[in-house]
Amino acid sequence: MTISDAVQRIAARGYGPARTARDPVNPAMINNWLEALGDTNPRYAAGGVAPPAMTQVWTMRGLHPRAEPDDPLAAMTGALDEAGFTSVVATNCSQTYHRGVRLGERLAVRSRLVEVAGPKRTALGEGWFVTTESIWYSGDEPVATMVFRVLKFRPDTAPPAASASAEALRPAVSQDTAFFWAGTARRDLLVQRCEACGRLRHPPGPACPDCGATRLDHVPARGTGTVYSYVVHHHPPVPGHRCPFVVVLVELPEGVRMVGELLDASPDEVRIGSPVRVEFVRIDDELTLPAWRLEPS
Repeated sequence: MTISDAVQRIAARGYGPARTARDPVNPAMINNWLEALGDTNPRYAAGGVAPPAMTQVWTMRGLHPRAEPDDPLAAMTGALDEAGFTSVVATNCSQTYHRGVRLGERLAVRSRLVEVAGPKRTALGEGWFVTTESIWYSGDEPVATMVFRVLKFRPDTAPPAASASAEALRPAVSQDTAFFWAGTARRDLLVQRCEACGRLRHPPGPACPDCGATRLDHVPARGTGTVYSYVVHHHPPVPGHRCPFVVVLVELPEGVRMVGELLDASPDEVRIGSPVRVEFVRIDDELTLPAWRLEPS
């Protein structure tokens, strides 16, 4: 069966059967979510409403999912696997919330295949973009919708060109993050601030996680911090880098954390708590990345 045949067959099914959540919306799971994200909004759990971004959580399959041949995403990615497009990158998710989900409701989700675009030539190899739509219901009432897109590609046997790979790794600039990248271009490190309650946050978002206000501005950071955590990148190769190299999560004195490369440091030099200072790395006329450098001890 060709990829086109698989697309037609799976798309013709329309929305698959409903998958019902294992558990109803409950305060224990909400509290775990809030604790993990540091969200202190009193409207959730105690107020009887789940965070909207948790919608997908209630119907996740768990660690040992049963096979679901009617799931359009699983069916389409399986067909692409068989055709040799075995790798995944560049997932994108857009969710719409129709109303808050309340404690005790048991959600169900139905999905359909929207589109498969390809073959496309990417920096990583030839691939297909698979788009699905999922709708969550409480009873017969839709409460949320998600459009999900994933790139399934066949890895090239030869290393991709450095310029093309760098393009694939560029950060996305959105309405919420544009101020941050404009700041790095001026060699300023900026942190988003809520105008209503004053909370600082990073990465930026459309609304304050504490008070829900959407009146947001930004303030300059000092550009110093300490290593909160780090990883040593060994593989895959990254254009312009010699592996291994270090990527750090830096805790700023302003109370937020940022990720960036640790420049000119071997893995055995970095420690949790090491002091660092920001350094701006100009990639081209449109992109300047914040990176970090160890401060002299």
